[in-house]
Amino acid sequence: MLPFLSLEHITVRNLDKTLFRDLTWHIHTGEQWAITGNSGSGKTSLLHTILGKNNVQNGTIRHYFYEKYRETHEVSDPYFNFRRLIAMVGHHHNFRNLSHTTDFYYQQRFNSMDSSDAPTVAEYLEGGAEDPLLEPLNIKGLLNKELIKLSNGETRRVMIAHALLQKPALLMLDNPFIGLDVQSRQAFHRIVDHVVASGTTVVLVTTPTEIPESITHVMHLEEGRIAGTFSREAYLAQRNSVKEAPALKIDPQLLAKLTMDALPASFQHIVQMENVHVKYGENTILDGINWTVRPNEKWALLGPNGSGKSTLLSLINADNPQSYANKIVLFDRKRGSGESIWDIKRKIGFVSPELHQYFLSDATCLQVTGSGFFDTIGYLRSCTPEQLEKAKGWMQVLEIDQYAGASFKQVPESVQRLVLLARALVKNPPLLIFDEPCQGLDAHQKEHFKKVIEALCAHIPVTMIYVTHYEEELPESVSCFLRIRNGKMI
Repeated sequence: MLPFLSLEHITVRNLDKTLFRDLTWHIHTGEQWAITGNSGSGKTSLLHTILGKNNVQNGTIRHYFYEKYRETHEVSDPYFNFRRLIAMVGHHHNFRNLSHTTDFYYQQRFNSMDSSDAPTVAEYLEGGAEDPLLEPLNIKGLLNKELIKLSNGETRRVMIAHALLQKPALLMLDNPFIGLDVQSRQAFHRIVDHVVASGTTVVLVTTPTEIPESITHVMHLEEGRIAGTFSREAYLAQRNSVKEAPALKIDPQLLAKLTMDALPASFQHIVQMENVHVKYGENTILDGINWTVRPNEKWALLGPNGSGKSTLLSLINADNPQSYANKIVLFDRKRGSGESIWDIKRKIGFVSPELHQYFLSDATCLQVTGSGFFDTIGYLRSCTPEQLEKAKGWMQVLEIDQYAGASFKQVPESVQRLVLLARALVKNPPLLIFDEPCQGLDAHQKEHFKKVIEALCAHIPVTMIYVTHYEEELPESVSCFLRIRNGKMI
């Protein structure tokens, strides 16, 4: 078989860290690869290395597909290089305002004046939305929507569409199923098959349970080294024979210490909504929502991508100004009766994919965890020694205390997510809102977080709203369900 891409005995560093040492991997024309591995094993770093973002100190990388392209195409652009033939879809978008002067900010999607400075999906795709390759992504219904108003799953679909329109020789996808609902995940399997059939080589980072049929080979990484390469069939066979993992344990004494100042909710209603409507221009996002959440209830908020879940949560979390135009009571106070957004946020522990997207902090992981005491995006106020001790305790509960002194920007994406989860827990709020909390976590991290939440709910009185596209991730304590579709309760 003809070589497509070759990594020969490479040693790779980024800043002061060695990512890979003497790593060798060959991709041949016609092969499609999935990369699996636990958090921190180097999956995303390997994609960045292929893309030329990391410093290769020893060994060589040969982009045979680029050499072949130069042999068969006349190239006049002196700056044309192998990167032009690679498209990558990562965890976060890099959308810019129409003015090209500023990046998006967290609450921008809920403020109509500021969101108008965002391009629409049609503008971002530059007229390519009619390409038949994009049909399984169901993009047409999003074309007139500003990028900033897309849901997490819709954003992922648009990013993938933009990459496909580049007609790359190599398409690299970093956990492409993250944030997609069941229907979109099924559609994306078909998209990968379609992309492969068109002649593009695919390399994707994914979980062992989400490997499209067109993938021919699987590489498993462990701590920056290749632990094994398999045909798809051999990988699935050995995966099914893996022994059951040992039972997870939560330190009850540490949990009791961290929650000793948690007080029973002194409210009749945590959330009370009556006939709530949210509209942007001609687009109705929420239509007639009636919802009451009482103290100590555990809710699952479910619905497909774009159904209005994030907008509904923004009304509770004091991020959406349209809450003032609706009949909404939070913690027994009607919105607009004199409370500040900080009065509301003080009672809520919150995490979401959008918060993660815009949490661009130079602080350490311990400092980011501590920022939960003040509800700031970034470490804008210094914590007391007692607060930092408590923050580190929650990091210990979530098994990330070894990253306390590390830069938030430099740790793996899954560790960042766990840091933000610890940030949501530090102040023992009466309401926890977890929007896709397990997104990007490996299997052990997901199961451990689920056990932590189950132990927490059993130990203290707390109200919870939990959003996920994987209902098996729901803690056992969840007993109330709200499903919405197209902004309506179903």
